[in-house]
Amino acid sequence: MAALRAGQGVLRRKPVATIEEIEDSEAAATGGRLTRTLGLWQLTAIGIGGIIGAGIFTLAGTVANGIAGPAVVVSFLIAGVASAAAALSYAEFAGLIPRAGSAYTYGYAVLGELVGWFIGWDLLLEYTAIVAVVAIGISGYFDFLLSQAGIKLPAWMLGAPGTGSGHRVDVFAAVLCLLIAYLLTRGIRSAARFETTVVGIKVAVVLLVIAVGFFHINTANYHPFFPYGVAGSFTGAATVFFAVFGYDAMSTAAEESKDAQRHMPRAIVYSLAVSMVLYVLACLVLTGMQRYTDINKTSGFSTAFKSVGLNGIANVVAVGAIIGILTVMFTFMLGVTRVWYSMSRDGLLPRWFAHTHPRRHVPIRVTWIVGVASAAIAGFVPIGTAAELTNIGILLAFVVVCVAVVVLRYRQPDLPRAFRCPGMPVVPALGAVFSVWLITFLHWQTWARFAVWFVVGLIVYFGYSYRRSELARVSTGQSPDAT
Repeated sequence: MAALRAGQGVLRRKPVATIEEIEDSEAAATGGRLTRTLGLWQLTAIGIGGIIGAGIFTLAGTVANGIAGPAVVVSFLIAGVASAAAALSYAEFAGLIPRAGSAYTYGYAVLGELVGWFIGWDLLLEYTAIVAVVAIGISGYFDFLLSQAGIKLPAWMLGAPGTGSGHRVDVFAAVLCLLIAYLLTRGIRSAARFETTVVGIKVAVVLLVIAVGFFHINTANYHPFFPYGVAGSFTGAATVFFAVFGYDAMSTAAEESKDAQRHMPRAIVYSLAVSMVLYVLACLVLTGMQRYTDINKTSGFSTAFKSVGLNGIANVVAVGAIIGILTVMFTFMLGVTRVWYSMSRDGLLPRWFAHTHPRRHVPIRVTWIVGVASAAIAGFVPIGTAAELTNIGILLAFVVVCVAVVVLRYRQPDLPRAFRCPGMPVVPALGAVFSVWLITFLHWQTWARFAVWFVVGLIVYFGYSYRRSELARVSTGQSPDAT
């Protein structure tokens, strides 16, 4: 237990060399264990599933029409560069600390408990909001399909208050969140099988969009390329950033990987590389097919194909978008439940949340809580407001991971690393600088909401977590309980 005393107070850390032994002990104490069932391609599919989805099918249209214009492709490239630098840092940590929790666990082990808490608390809100944003995006395509079939639903159930005349709640988006929660409670093996199948369908639809749309590009639609100025593309990058970091949520499943040290770094790199190529090509097709001012913000690709007379393709895209975006919801709801599980296992939140189903070995309690919370956001918050909730915290998590990988490389250079981030310390520094830079483009309302959540987090930490964390118990000689 003396090994746990790597720091005092809010700076106490879990030693990297013994973190697996420590967390296995904590899992036994709380009655919560996860099982290792995921292989390389299942992990890669979860990563691609988290990255490709809302970014192509929803946010590409939203950012093109009103923020960046045709330069939406530049927005994705900027976000992709920042994300790639951070991804390499995540890859090093994923091979070194193959445990649930991702940025929360990495920050806790390297920079101390308060930093770990801050990032974990942050991700609880960010990931839950992402699930809601994606659900709202699917709802837009669902409404498009129904209108194509001549079915008109009551206005009150088509959107959150303030999004349209008579809108009161987005029923379809809320129900989807609950369905994903149900799927995740069935067990990681069956859930991952579903995810892998649906990701294959989604990639096929994106390739169809690119292949068919390429022949209907009108280059005149690319002019002006920067209708909102170069700054518009940077603002767009901050907005779409959450669409290029699904590997972050995927890395929270490290504890459920068969060979996390080898497979997690490769899955992170593979998923981001494939996704960025598809993002760039799809954005070029979208803004080439239709003038940016005419692109529909909620069902961009379907309406673009309809505008060139390809109604059949438009319907296929809408169906593919609904099916494909489900995978994003899956990945991020998986992510938030694993972060919550890890924080609870560490005692930073009540250990009641860390209990897993005795047969399926999934944190079923937190899964349903997240499902209900995301359903409430999806049903009653407009997509723009919900999307802004998702960015600042993730960007700060990237900063923490990029800084932590440099600190640990110099503090403990001889630790066995399955993957080493190249270009040390330049690449992590670029990831951190890019992330901070993108944060400055977010609206003040986003900062205000984040500040409120941060203050609430500090109250919870110093009122509960500081004295009840596992490291606090060890340092004071207390025995663990199930609080």
